[in-house]
Amino acid sequence: MIAFKDYMKRDIYKELINWKLGNTRKPLLVRGARQIGKSYIIEEFGKQEFESYVLLNFERNPEYKEIFEGFDPRIIIEKITLYTSKKVVPGKTLVFLDEIQDCPKAILSLRYFYEEMHDLHIVAAGSLLEFALNSPDYRMPVGRIQYLYMNPMSFGEFLDAVGEEVLREYLSEYSNLKKITDHLHQRLLYLLRRYSIIGGMPEVVKEYVLTHDVLKCQQMQHSIIETFVDDFSKYATQAKISHLRKVFYSIPKMIGGKYIYSKVDSLVKSRELKEAVELLEQAGIIHRIKLSDGSGLPLEANVKDNFFKLLFLDIGLVHAISGILSETIKEEDFTSVYKGAIAEQLVGQELIAYENSKKRTVLYYWARDARGSSAELDYLIVQNEKIIPVEVKSGAKGKMKSMFLYMEQFKPTKAYKISQAWFGDNDIIVDLPLYAINHLKSVIMI
Repeated sequence: MIAFKDYMKRDIYKELINWKLGNTRKPLLVRGARQIGKSYIIEEFGKQEFESYVLLNFERNPEYKEIFEGFDPRIIIEKITLYTSKKVVPGKTLVFLDEIQDCPKAILSLRYFYEEMHDLHIVAAGSLLEFALNSPDYRMPVGRIQYLYMNPMSFGEFLDAVGEEVLREYLSEYSNLKKITDHLHQRLLYLLRRYSIIGGMPEVVKEYVLTHDVLKCQQMQHSIIETFVDDFSKYATQAKISHLRKVFYSIPKMIGGKYIYSKVDSLVKSRELKEAVELLEQAGIIHRIKLSDGSGLPLEANVKDNFFKLLFLDIGLVHAISGILSETIKEEDFTSVYKGAIAEQLVGQELIAYENSKKRTVLYYWARDARGSSAELDYLIVQNEKIIPVEVKSGAKGKMKSMFLYMEQFKPTKAYKISQAWFGDNDIIVDLPLYAINHLKSVIMI
């Protein structure tokens, strides 16, 4: 049997290498939702790139918390050696603090490692780390910690996993999009359909790579969903858990449209559902798409806080939680499934995956609610200090009314229509296939 690690190539690994070799290296916090592969990739990094590797998992071994009763890095290192029987050598050892949210003092200690033991490679992660970092009692050591944000596997990483590395490399060149044959176009759409069903949760991708059993993958997706729901008790009171459940299961039904609290439960106060949305955001399970008027930069300055859309963490989980697997398998134009929500989820998830991993990604959309002339564009992205409109079409064809209204008002230098259609560049509007979303942020296209 082929080892799973042979397939688990993650783009963030290059960032970890750059961090290791950096002259201005700081202790590293890898942030992201549960079960997206943080621990796995850091452990592989430690085993492959260092002479030795020390793991402290505070959830599995609560006794490790005693190591961080004080903040002197040298004493901490001595205790790590005593507790683990492993020698820590700065410059040669990677120290990995996993589930660090269970030991807030370990988070605080990172500033002292930066100030007093700069040559030690130390990295931390945690499944619910965001709640510790946002706690009112926690004091972030500003400027002394480096962050990397991790997400589910992108379509490109999925291609690597299923043995299509050459195809991914071909897609990475923008000029090759013009050369794609009909056979290759259909092949890419087939792989994209598989990705939309399997998604980017590493354990599900592993199951697919090893067995190609879609039903087993779906069972694993349901198990992940149950894990997320079980986690509610770790960051919410019993009274709030019911609100979390209602919001959690409502999101896939409203992907692609404005999120409306009354559609979740008209009997629950919007304030309580709003708090549930914010908690799920902190857990990394959902991403907010903010409404901006598109009038200028920064987009955040022109946001309407009460108007937003939501994305789920992973497109495969959307299929599982919605029960639409058979629809996508049967439908030739799979992006039309679920009222086009699958297409918007796919594009949003890919935009997040290909964003700068050193900062948290924020997504925006544009809408105009004028009498007799309402319009909405799915995404606004920024590149080279320019606002670029993006419209997602569920089919290969579709009207562009909203795009033309936006272009008439703001006159962008580029605009993108994302669909199952072939690539095409018609002066300002670029037709970009769904399998080439990685090029949305490419400098060459601006």
